Formats: sequence, C-alpha cells, structure tokens
Amino acid sequence: MSQSLAVTRDLDTLLTALYAFLDDHVVPARRIGTPPPLSDTELLCLAIAQALLGYDSTRRFLRAAPERLGHLFPYLPRQSGFNKRLNTAGPLISRAIQALSRQVPTWEDELRLIDSTPLPCAASRETVKRSALAGQAGYGYCRSHSRFFWGLRLYLVTTAEGMPVTWCLAHPKIGERDVMAALLQRDHDLVCTGQVILADKGFAGRRFEEFVTDELGCHLVRPDRKDESPRHGRLARFRQWIEAVIDTLKGQLGLESHGGRTPAGVYARTGQRLLALAAAIRHNWETDAPVKRSLIAYDH
Repeated sequence: MSQSLAVTRDLDTLLTALYAFLDDHVVPARRIGTPPPLSDTELLCLAIAQALLGYDSTRRFLRAAPERLGHLFPYLPRQSGFNKRLNTAGPLISRAIQALSRQVPTWEDELRLIDSTPLPCAASRETVKRSALAGQAGYGYCRSHSRFFWGLRLYLVTTAEGMPVTWCLAHPKIGERDVMAALLQRDHDLVCTGQVILADKGFAGRRFEEFVTDELGCHLVRPDRKDESPRHGRLARFRQWIEAVIDTLKGQLGLESHGGRTPAGVYARTGQRLLALAAAIRHNWETDAPVKRSLIAYDH
C-alpha cells in the first residue's frame, strides 16, 4: 500500500515536494532562449540532495547520482558544469531559503536565535597564498575549539527549531556585534517588533543592545557576564538550541568541507548547506515529524 505525499519522509518525496514549491514560488520563469538541460529548479534540488546525502566531493556525488537520483532527474550534468552553475547560484539559493523559512509555523514566533561560527577555507600556508579569497578571508580565532583558522565567519539568524531566516559571511577580524547589527539592519523586515533575540556572550555590548532595543524594537537576551549585575542567568539550556543547529550544519551537512575556492563559490556552497537544512525542516513540519531538524530520513 503506497503512502501519500503528505505523510512520507524520504529523500525522493522531499525533492518532489520541494521542486513543486521552488518552481512555483522562487525560480522565475525563463522567457528567452533555449532552456538548459538542467533547469534552475533542478539545480537547487540536486544541490540539496548532495548536501543531505553527505557527499562533500562533487565528483563522487555525480558518480553515485545516476543510480540514486536518475529516476528524478532526466539529465545529470558533468562535474565542471554543475560546479559552474552552483557557484553562481548564491543569490537564488538565498531567495529559496527565505521563501522556505516563511512556510513554517515558527516564522510567526516571538523568538529568534543568532550566532556566528568559523568557516575555514584553507588549511595550509601555501593554499592561503594562492587562494582567490585573499582580501575577503583572513585569520581568526575559534573560542570554542581554542584554535586559529583561515577563512570567514558565518553569521546566522534562525527560528527556535533551526530554520535559517537570514545569514551572511564576513572577515573574521570584523567584530561580531558590528556584522550582526549590519545583517539585522539589512534584513530588518525579517525581524518583527517585540521579538526576543537570543544570543551568546559574544554579543554583549551597550551599543549592540541599544541597536536591538531602539532600532529593531526587540529584546536582546544573552547569558550574564561575570563583570555585570545578574539579569538572565547562564541560559545554558537555551543556548544549546543554536549550538545544535551549528553542529548539524558542520556535522551532518559538512559545512567545513564546503570546497569553495572563490568568494562566490564559498557563498553558494554555504548556502547549499543552509538550503538543505531549510528544506528538511519544512518537510518535517509538513509531515509532522517529532524532531523538526532531523535529517535521518533523507541521508540515504
């Protein structure tokens, strides 16, 4: 007995439902010229499948794709073609993420989570010297792992269950509060008056708190520092929510193995992981999954 689309949690059903949504609401209709063998909608679905199946290597993914995904994609591109298309799809990926985030019930909630995390882009000095990211990436320090890295920082705003709302990449030497303030100011329409913004101690500062309160009309809640009067406490349990989102991105979705070599490539490959997470969360809401951020049903 076959299951209906509304109650099935597997990769094929997710990609089918996602294709219909993206084609109707995100990807603009092509009006001029011969359409490419792989449409923009199919490109996004294929990129999501790569992230959910855990293939950091595009070569390995495209070798396995005919057997695993051939029944869904009439045309599968070669490695060079797929990389070129994906590396230029950053703006489209961002639009898709925001469109998906508006589909979940927690979009209307009064809570937003914010955080930043290192995004390494090179591991050796020789790679750093040759990198096309020079000038945009740099050396930074990861407090949670007590180590230096060369790359960028990912700044992320999510709902309570981890649905990405907005994001950006920045040089690690720029202050966290400055970047997050600029991100929230740019996408102020995605943050509603009266919402609670939950952050960590890295966002402690009078100017940032005044910005959140006065300009956004929101309430900043963060763990208390040792040198200030008690207000909110340690908030350890609540801070685990955003830390678990980052862990999903880096663990199951291979964020640190993105493989981007140019600014556009790193942006698109980071967005690819965020889009995969957003697609899974939306589908889990639609199928009433008990854990909305779970990817287990889609990784095989």
